[in-house]
Amino acid sequence: QVQLVESGGGLVQAGGSLRLSCVVSGSTPGAAGWFRQSPGKEREFVASIRWFDANTRYAGAVKGRFTISRDRAGKTVSLQMNSLKPEDTAVYYCAATPRAWNSGSTYYTDHTKYDDWGQGTQVTVSS
Repeated sequence: QVQLVESGGGLVQAGGSLRLSCVVSGSTPGAAGWFRQSPGKEREFVASIRWFDANTRYAGAVKGRFTISRDRAGKTVSLQMNSLKPEDTAVYYCAATPRAWNSGSTYYTDHTKYDDWGQGTQVTVSS
């Protein structure tokens, strides 16, 4: 069984930066991702990383501003968020799956394809 524990959320002004971390305990995942959810909205994909080769994918809204990475030794998945905007305000969730799909697969962006989830961490960006 995989357990995920996120940290690093908080309040930041627009244009600022935050770094989210997710410690993975248990089995090594095939892939991990970050999703976010705002009140009244569906959970949306932010970024994903395939564990064995660090192949990444990003949502269009964050591409060029956010960077996902993983530390194999520490089994940590991080999300560096730069140039934050008020519309980035949400609860951010770390997710993991034992599967590693082809790099072009849409499964990486589909939250229903992930098996394990963290508790979420709040990110608030003020204007």
